[in-house]
Amino acid sequence: MSSFGAGKTKEVIFSVDELAPTYSLDTRSELPSCRLKLEWVYGYRGRDCRANLYLLPTGEIVYFVASVAVLYSVEEQRQRHYLGHNDDIKCLAIHPDMVTIATGQVAGTTKEGKPLPPHVRIWDSVSLSTLHVLGLGVFDRAVCCVGFSKSNGGNLLCAVDESNDHMLSVWDWAKETKVVDVKCSNEAVLVATFHPTDPTVLITCGKSHIYFWTLEGGSLSKRQGLFEKHEKPKYVLCVTFLEGGDVVTGDSGGNLYVWGKGGNRITQAVLGAHDGGVFGLCALRDGTLVSGGGRDRRVVLWGSDYSKLQEVEVPEDFGPVRTVAEGHGDTLYVGTTRNSILQGSVHTGFSLLVQGHVEELWGLATHPSRAQFVTCGQDKLVHLWSSDSHQPLWSRIIEDPARSAGFHPSGSVLAVGTVTGRWLLLDTETHDLVAIHTDGNEQISVVSFSPDGAYLAVGSHDNLVYVYTVDQGGRKVSRLGKCSGHSSFITHLDWAQDSSCFVTNSGDYEILYWDPATCKQITSADAVRNMEWATATCVLGFGVFGIWSEGADGTDINAVARSHDGKLLASADDFGKVHLFSYPCCQPRALSHKYGGHSSHVTNVAFLWDDSMALTTGGKDTSVLQWRVV
Repeated sequence: MSSFGAGKTKEVIFSVDELAPTYSLDTRSELPSCRLKLEWVYGYRGRDCRANLYLLPTGEIVYFVASVAVLYSVEEQRQRHYLGHNDDIKCLAIHPDMVTIATGQVAGTTKEGKPLPPHVRIWDSVSLSTLHVLGLGVFDRAVCCVGFSKSNGGNLLCAVDESNDHMLSVWDWAKETKVVDVKCSNEAVLVATFHPTDPTVLITCGKSHIYFWTLEGGSLSKRQGLFEKHEKPKYVLCVTFLEGGDVVTGDSGGNLYVWGKGGNRITQAVLGAHDGGVFGLCALRDGTLVSGGGRDRRVVLWGSDYSKLQEVEVPEDFGPVRTVAEGHGDTLYVGTTRNSILQGSVHTGFSLLVQGHVEELWGLATHPSRAQFVTCGQDKLVHLWSSDSHQPLWSRIIEDPARSAGFHPSGSVLAVGTVTGRWLLLDTETHDLVAIHTDGNEQISVVSFSPDGAYLAVGSHDNLVYVYTVDQGGRKVSRLGKCSGHSSFITHLDWAQDSSCFVTNSGDYEILYWDPATCKQITSADAVRNMEWATATCVLGFGVFGIWSEGADGTDINAVARSHDGKLLASADDFGKVHLFSYPCCQPRALSHKYGGHSSHVTNVAFLWDDSMALTTGGKDTSVLQWRVV
């Protein structure tokens, strides 16, 4: 939604008069010669999922965000991606062979309004090929838990559906047949897992329950876990197994309970192991146990006799521990509820490996001359990323949820628009606050500097565009006036290459042109018809009208961006898809390459300054995807 102060474009993009003599609505558009290849996924889903981070024998850690399962080799700084899903992944399990992986997804809808049913996909983590698809038409809302059997060759898979009855089903996954299903609980189910040494035993736990299930002769019978003299927790949050077959649970009361092998009674208790819930448990190879705390953010190492050996606190910025996984040596990987992944040990502490956004994400802008980009969202976080190292160069918390961003053409100043009508100027080197301004009290959907750096346009949901003059390389701004004429909120804005005018789109599909010097509307079509535009981020206009498919609602496409060389146009839509068109895109229903990876609405798209990469942001999925242009 922002404008990227690009340098001079290499060529005249196109003028209407040039196209007019040969233009015909019947001409078929051509597919672009380039394609996009997913290179990097920023983010991790820890806020509401658990047990979704593991180390594979390849040295990669596997986890998910949006509809992508990520295999990340920390040593080689390389990612691979499993892209078989068409909506949010909610759960993940590793087969005992450490190669086969199961992932379960939520229900979605297609662009045409057809349901995308929830299901489980079983895939090979070496070849990334899909082996089996289970439960199409069987699951109701979402598959929230999956687990492979750990003995007898791992030929069974259990799954829990997020329906009212939280159905627990067991599958012969290689044959893609359901062996049995049973109503699990009226309450939330957080874990479903097979016992590692007893092939007939499954355990489920969640809100106010732990059940020990026995699978015999095609039926499941359950015994309730008895808390007896111990206080029954509101939630049993996590489960792990010790070598001897004992079961250990962590709960919302901060307690660890040991359930003797084969029984449904507590044989040992570590009360108050954490202050607040125990969110993650991991039995280590050497017989010790690690627990991860919610409120106290502590990672604790316990001896085989449950004495506390060592503890370390996770830095507050990264949030409570969500899951803990064992790495090589004494390395641990920790996923957090603030969608970050950390690496370290209880002896050395933890450092950031994967940084995520935590709430809905709309703000995106690319640096005018470097391999850098900014993202900002509802979580009040502003990150400046390096697209080469895939790490934030800096992060900053601001006072209001953010909605939009734009760089000054010099690259040294960044404007950030918020949902409250406030907008800030930040120094991109020091990330210090340069200035803070307020225009209206509605969300600022666009902040865009003119290509010559002399103006800043601020588009608001109050239907106005506020225009500022800019001095000192973007550090000093003074309000010149406001452009009024739209009868709905401002959505997108583009500057002319020579900074003489800008064009805006609004929520009621209007296209208006403005003179920044006077803040007056330009009503003469002739004055703007052959204007050369510095960017193409407006979703409405002659050069982009081919992006709209038949029967599309005007809100279906959230953002577009033209490559700086003027040859490509990328769009971000409400159905989790990124499209790549040839530019100009002025034939109806133009042909495009189409890419998945996000879930539901893709909120923004931008090309890096040298067009080597495109970047896209997911709204609710909070992810940022980096695509190589090939």
